[in-house]
Amino acid sequence: MLPRGGFAAIIARMLGRLIRQLWTRGRRAAPADTRDATRSEAGDADPGGTCLKAGDALKAQGRLAAALEAYRACARAYPEDLRIRGAAANTLSASWCMDQCIAACAEAHALAPENTDVFSGYLLYSHYATVPDAQALAELHQRYGAIAARLFPPRFDFAARDADPERRLRIGYVSRDFCLHSVASFVEPVIAHHDRGRYEVYCYYTRDYRDPMTERFASIADVWRETHADDVRALASRIHADGVDLLVDLGGHTLGNRLLAFAQRPAPVQLTWAGYPDTTGLQTVDYRVTDATVDPPGAADARHSERLLRLPGAFLCYNPPVDSPEVLARPRAGPLVFGSFNMIMKVNEPLLDLWAHILAAVPDSRMMLKSSLIEYSETAQRLLERFTARGIAPDRVELRPWAQVRAAHLDAYNEVDVALDTFPYNGTTTTCEALWMGVPVVTLAGETHMSRVSASLLAAAGLDEYVATTPDDYVRIAVELARDPARRAELARSLRPRLRASPLFDHRGFTHGLEQRYREVWRAWCAARVEPHPA
Repeated sequence: MLPRGGFAAIIARMLGRLIRQLWTRGRRAAPADTRDATRSEAGDADPGGTCLKAGDALKAQGRLAAALEAYRACARAYPEDLRIRGAAANTLSASWCMDQCIAACAEAHALAPENTDVFSGYLLYSHYATVPDAQALAELHQRYGAIAARLFPPRFDFAARDADPERRLRIGYVSRDFCLHSVASFVEPVIAHHDRGRYEVYCYYTRDYRDPMTERFASIADVWRETHADDVRALASRIHADGVDLLVDLGGHTLGNRLLAFAQRPAPVQLTWAGYPDTTGLQTVDYRVTDATVDPPGAADARHSERLLRLPGAFLCYNPPVDSPEVLARPRAGPLVFGSFNMIMKVNEPLLDLWAHILAAVPDSRMMLKSSLIEYSETAQRLLERFTARGIAPDRVELRPWAQVRAAHLDAYNEVDVALDTFPYNGTTTTCEALWMGVPVVTLAGETHMSRVSASLLAAAGLDEYVATTPDDYVRIAVELARDPARRAELARSLRPRLRASPLFDHRGFTHGLEQRYREVWRAWCAARVEPHPA
């Protein structure tokens, strides 16, 4: 797989709070001798928290390196305080040091191996590794699932549930992102187009926040539940009491997830979709909604605890913002502009090598990067230094921070000629946004879901020719586009109407296909209920 600024901005902000917010609940007390040595004269009841404030103040000033040193000093004094570990990991991510960030998450997980909040943060960040290990990630998710099953085992009975395979079903969607968020761009059209004659839609909103998109979701759901105050046991009990038949997770291991409610199996059939690029690891989540492009049959199936429920087309459909600016004709004069508006955490050294090759092959070109983390001057400087080390002068790289207004974010695409996707973690909303704004996207398809999302989206849009299968192909396709102004001009004119006519924008058709899969898995559950048991 948003509020103002697109998927990159919201995820960057989300990760900016993730570990601190979640890990506070799992904090362990520091050893008594360390506490006493650092306690203030006034008798501080939370010396670890006091120690954190110095690092927080430095980070608020944008001094990431100094903040990191402060957090590390705190960690030496309070080695078991998970808040400090979280603050350090978050600062490493803001500094664009993702492999170090993941190592810090691993250390925190080792300190508290059964803290599921810490574990979810570790799993989420692990997708930003320079070279992710797909099998190791699968095993980590399975370990999470085993812990969840032990701490929150299934506890509900469905003996009285009507096993009629064709009756009207209650579908429950659980999300923290029923608001101006990337997930809403893909989920809202589905909820709006469900066949109300056959399905009744329940939405369980887990965030204490409302905006115009929240109001939209509340208006189109048959039943709207505000559940931010529910713990995972209360949420599971509420879902079961509502008689939900198919329960759909939309968050995976992202911030504020409620996977532990799913671990208790409050609904007979449970699925995950759209909000996370991997398995949940839970044995109680029966299916993961996907497609054959993003998760080709074979190795992908073995890496999931869920059965992969492949849709006939793409696993997502996109609904663009209603306030989208118009697509403008690109000027013929001036340098060609490559762009990537994905979060900087998805950018790594091998990818920079490819971008440098592309820029070198098109001497009159420049690169525009746009991300919230660019607001940190130290992070921006590190990026420029990486380009300079590859022979790309700083004046050929434009760094832009997150746009406060969504329309301004989208309008920036009118300054871009060719969008370069990130790898191995592709864009999702950013890919759709670029296409919607008339900008072709060049992607490199890998072996895992997160490295094949753009391939799925481009295939649905009828743009398979921009999907590379090797690094050399990625460079070649980008350079050929750069050297073909007529082709780019035609794409700028035609992409938006082509998208409107494509399966990627066929909200009714997509929802019908999804409902067919929902019905299939419900029929399978009903059949298992009525099958005679051997004597």
